[in-house]
Amino acid sequence: MAKEKTEEKAEKEPVGIRVWAPVVALGWLVPGGGHLLLKRTGRGVLLLVAITAMFLCGLMMRGTMFTPQGDDLLTVLINWGGWVGNACSGILYLMSVWLGYAQPDVAGAVHDYGTKFLVTAGLLNLLAVVDAFEIARRRKS
Repeated sequence: MAKEKTEEKAEKEPVGIRVWAPVVALGWLVPGGGHLLLKRTGRGVLLLVAITAMFLCGLMMRGTMFTPQGDDLLTVLINWGGWVGNACSGILYLMSVWLGYAQPDVAGAVHDYGTKFLVTAGLLNLLAVVDAFEIARRRKS
């Protein structure tokens, strides 16, 4: 009985920023890193491999990295949204930009799929960061 009350009290206590901030930061920087920090090795390695493979496939298909631009509203939404999707890939995005990857936007199905792979890898990493945040806050097991 006392053990149940202690567990219930521990679940209701708020988790401080010092617990979840490193998880979120590492999860963004290294795909699956937040899960690895939380000792969820299987999930962390799976996310690391899946997101990295998707990003590398996008690069090999010569997908375009979005850059923030502004003309009309639709161009702003597409380019800023795509850039956010790319930037969510963390170190993968940073390394490709630092190493000078700058594929121009070319017509063709393969290049278009590559662009979608690059953005989707970042969005998948964003979902992984949110999942790690929920686990760190003890809202999810």
